[in-house]
Amino acid sequence: MKISKIKELLDAQVICCEENTNEDVFSACGSDMMSDVLAYVKDQAVLLTGLVNSQVVRTAEMMDMRCIVFVRSKMPTAEMIELAREAGIVIMATKKRMYEACGKLYSNGLVGNKVRDV
Repeated sequence: MKISKIKELLDAQVICCEENTNEDVFSACGSDMMSDVLAYVKDQAVLLTGLVNSQVVRTAEMMDMRCIVFVRSKMPTAEMIELAREAGIVIMATKKRMYEACGKLYSNGLVGNKVRDV
């Protein structure tokens, strides 16, 4: 799925790196706990979160994610936008809640990885 399609499905606003919205992504995850993203997420290209701090962008960069979508009308700080710009990570914001945003993406073909046994 193109990042531009995610923007359309979530009625999202692109905040930075709009030039990268033509990239394809193949999976997504939704979490407000970056420790879970680091521990359990593999090969996820899109992160949906309501957590607004610089660790979100740093985590996305470490996990080689291509896009962060802030849900519930959350907006990133100037520092976060600069970090994302440096890493080439698309940042978007949507008014949708995480449950609805994840469901919309999933029902349109963007999946997550299989859950590993703990």
